[in-house]
Amino acid sequence: MVTVDAPAEPGLVIFETAPERYRHWRLSVEGRVATLALDVDEDAGIRPGYKLKLNSYDLGVDIEFHDALNRIRFEHPQVACVVVTSAKDRSFCAGANIYMLGTSSHHWKVNFCKFTNETRNGMEDSSRHDGLRFVAAINGACAGGGYEIALACDEILMVDDRSTAVSLPEVPLLGVLPGTGGLTRVLDKRKVRRDLADLFCTNADGVRAERAKAWKLVDDVAPPSEFAALVREHAAALAASSPRSADAQGIALQPLARSIDEHGYHYSTVDVTFERAARRATITVRAPGQPQPDAADAIVAAGDAWWPLALGRELDDAILMLRTNEPELGLIVLRTQGDAAAVLAVDRTLLALREHWLVRETIAFLRRTLARLDVTSRSLYAVIDHGSCFAGTLLELALAADRTFMLALPDDVEAGPAIVLGEANFGAYPVVNGRTRLQTRFDGEPATVERLRDRLGRRLDAQAALDAGLITVAPDDLDWDDEIRLALEERASLSPDALSAMEANLRFPGDETLETKIFGRLSAWQNWVFYRPNSTGERGALKLFGSGTKPLFDQERV
Repeated sequence: MVTVDAPAEPGLVIFETAPERYRHWRLSVEGRVATLALDVDEDAGIRPGYKLKLNSYDLGVDIEFHDALNRIRFEHPQVACVVVTSAKDRSFCAGANIYMLGTSSHHWKVNFCKFTNETRNGMEDSSRHDGLRFVAAINGACAGGGYEIALACDEILMVDDRSTAVSLPEVPLLGVLPGTGGLTRVLDKRKVRRDLADLFCTNADGVRAERAKAWKLVDDVAPPSEFAALVREHAAALAASSPRSADAQGIALQPLARSIDEHGYHYSTVDVTFERAARRATITVRAPGQPQPDAADAIVAAGDAWWPLALGRELDDAILMLRTNEPELGLIVLRTQGDAAAVLAVDRTLLALREHWLVRETIAFLRRTLARLDVTSRSLYAVIDHGSCFAGTLLELALAADRTFMLALPDDVEAGPAIVLGEANFGAYPVVNGRTRLQTRFDGEPATVERLRDRLGRRLDAQAALDAGLITVAPDDLDWDDEIRLALEERASLSPDALSAMEANLRFPGDETLETKIFGRLSAWQNWVFYRPNSTGERGALKLFGSGTKPLFDQERV
């Protein structure tokens, strides 16, 4: 059994760190403004075989970035604006390390890009829902994923020193795409004109200050002597416009209570078990085992041990660990255990105190964690049987599933499992498509969703849940074991590639958002490009970058 500081085996990736262990970021806080300065240790890559030159990043750098953002959210809640900049002279960020990408497996590249996407989407989520604003202070060369960090901010400021440029050079230099949202944000968020975006994305040299401002690639520029003042001015204005309380007192995020062994990952509220021969993992979430605080002061006193926050942190960690460390476990079975009433009691507290900073940030953490589950390239099956407590917030797990199986006891309905709709299911946790999971489930049927409000707080047995459209199938106790076994075996026998594509197409019906474009359209194309010889073949652009040899492209347009 191991802890966070002692990985179980070489190569195991741990998605947890703390400021005292940072190798790549400097976090400082002054009043209402925090500064995150990128200062990459080029010899501290998460994998051997490359140097992180020019403030380029790999998964390890982004794990620290993700941690730092959560430290600001929970340990420094008085902060209303975050300035993202560089601590290195004349280099803001060169983006994802090219040599890391060139030597990584397809699985590693895809999960790396997904995690970086989610971290940047999380910045926008915090700005949109929780008033935490972001300013990118570009004080040196800014390319590729470096500019994509800036694009995730509310405002982009750039030094006008006649050399600093912003660029998305992946297409001309590497034969790949700006895969962490660059293409989408340039058009949908920055509103850059399409022809200018085309010119920008095929120009490896990038665009300097005045033209970048004219093209709407940045918001404002200043010469070096005035740049610091410009950054302070914009950060102060954004902080002043934020609804976040300047008097909030933070809580400490302690190390996760997590152990790892050959059977899975084990936490205080979440348990993950592996069934390697069957190529599946089971995530079991436990309801609170004791009464939870329902007053703001008591919640702050409980800190990160408060059940919904502990749940969010542990489930988030489990999803990330499974994605990166267990690629062959293609089916995730979602289960719950405990008292539904205890879950619903916590939900009432969350909704009643949602304006309190810690409650608001906890809801946000759960929102982002559930969204991480939605975009995970694994099949998700929810199993509702004896002892389950899919109620309120935990019902979101079943609503996120590709299929839901619920045990029916027609001869003893009261002894069977039940699900319970709560107010949290009607808006607390929107999906990346901007709608609730109920709205997503009943796409084009708003009246159905409204009718479900009449069932708030009511115990729904298998037949009632099936009639309401909230589950997929409800085998009785005579067929239950065989039905579940066959369903799990069948799913595991299908092509993982076909399933990933099928699930991504089925999970987000309706209109697109920036996030669904990134995960459903851009990521799919990026994954395809990563497989193609023009980028990753022996004579592909990504493989040959820096060698002095020109790539040899297959000129067929597919």
